Amino acid sequence: MMRMASPKIIVVGAGPGGLSAAMLLAAKGYAVEVLEKQPELGGRTSAVRLGEYLFDRGPTFLNMPHILEELFAEAGRSVHDYVRLAAVEPFYRLLFGGSPFYVYKDSGQMIREITRMFPGNEKGYREFMRREKEKLEALMPLLQNKHDSPFDYLKPAFLKALPKLSVTRSLYDCLTDYFDDERLRLAFTFQAKYLGMSPWECPGAFSILSYMEHAYGIYHPIGGVHRISHAMARVVREYGGRIRLGTGVKRLVTRGGRVTGVMTEAGETLPADEVVIGADFAHAMKHLLEPGVSAKYGAEQLKRKRYSCSTFMLYLGVNRTYDLPHHSILFAEDYRRNVEEIAKAKVLSEDPSVYVQNPSVTDPTLAPPGKSAIYVLAPVPNNTSGIDWEREKAAFRRKVLDKVSREGGFEDLEQHIEAEHMITPRDWEADHHVYEGATFNLAHNLGQMMYLRPHNRFGELENVWLVGGGTHPGSGLPTIMESARISVRGLVEKLGAARTAEGGELRHG
Repeated sequence: MMRMASPKIIVVGAGPGGLSAAMLLAAKGYAVEVLEKQPELGGRTSAVRLGEYLFDRGPTFLNMPHILEELFAEAGRSVHDYVRLAAVEPFYRLLFGGSPFYVYKDSGQMIREITRMFPGNEKGYREFMRREKEKLEALMPLLQNKHDSPFDYLKPAFLKALPKLSVTRSLYDCLTDYFDDERLRLAFTFQAKYLGMSPWECPGAFSILSYMEHAYGIYHPIGGVHRISHAMARVVREYGGRIRLGTGVKRLVTRGGRVTGVMTEAGETLPADEVVIGADFAHAMKHLLEPGVSAKYGAEQLKRKRYSCSTFMLYLGVNRTYDLPHHSILFAEDYRRNVEEIAKAKVLSEDPSVYVQNPSVTDPTLAPPGKSAIYVLAPVPNNTSGIDWEREKAAFRRKVLDKVSREGGFEDLEQHIEAEHMITPRDWEADHHVYEGATFNLAHNLGQMMYLRPHNRFGELENVWLVGGGTHPGSGLPTIMESARISVRGLVEKLGAARTAEGGELRHG
């Protein structure tokens, strides 16, 4: 019987989407080569090293760890042989300008905290957990399967989920069903920032984001979230896959509407039977495709898309410790105004909201004894704002540090800084190739979800697949991993059908 050589698959980008896909494909016996422009693994989930301090560049925790466990199991591995996950409890310390509110996974502790701060809302919390569980169960089939045809909306799974989608209501509106205090509603809606959206505009279906945290917990991988990328890369190599760092892709090589390989920035042409794009979606469309190749995602079409906010980042190595929780969120006094300034007016807020990670209280590997690796993030407008960050960054840094020190309890923070790195939205775009610095990728409004989001199988070129936050089901680590599973499933089905049509036998390890 005729034997065909295993198809060659090139993965562009060693972020969590690209590495998830590469790991699954390598485990199935395909010849996989990952090309990463940066000198390190992980993309937005890479590490930042400042001397003796270690930070995550982007995401700082893992939710829904069972998705990661399933992904490794599909690759014939246990993630727990590669990464140690530490549960974070409480999840957050939320500061609204007064007494802190602590958010827990443990329902008993959560109810006691609600009773302390927001008496009378305990029933609403129980109802939230019950109804949102039903919503997630209805929505998961939509999040775990492709949406590349409008007829998908007529499938039983979608019709069953439709009443749960809350398509006519915002995320914030949905939370008014459960809680009567503005601050408590914000405690269950601020997760919209993971999508780079306002809770007053974010579709109501995303009330499941907060539920997923409460139902599945929040975890810190010891060593940082970037350890997940390194674990995936290790599995890829164990199965014979190749990962080339510092190897940027200049463009896709096409012939007759098919991609036949890639050309690297060094001018090397690498043939491929299939290409998986894990780079930032809009950046890839703008830079990897020849002009005119895509009618849907040309330069003008990309400009008309809606994008998430960006983030202003400070990574601070400090020579002391703080007896404060792992995660703190400092809300602006007028949070709605802050959000609208980011998403609509696209100006820098006088009173920003700030997220602070103090991971050294959980993980002693990130800083020397008696010291701390402090991560600070402030959501800000993306680069469509036209903000001159070279002019504004020093003053905004001062504003953020003053707030963290004054309201967050990180006393005299600046006096203890030994090492520091800053990333502005301009840096996200220039150095990390994030289109318009939109760190959470395409926005998740109704016009850019499911069938209306870029498809996992790229429709305008043969042999191209998308993974990551810019395709279905969306941004966030668990959903990015799901995008890889969806794309790999489709790719394997396609190759299997081609094998059957050619009457050959193809071995996958």
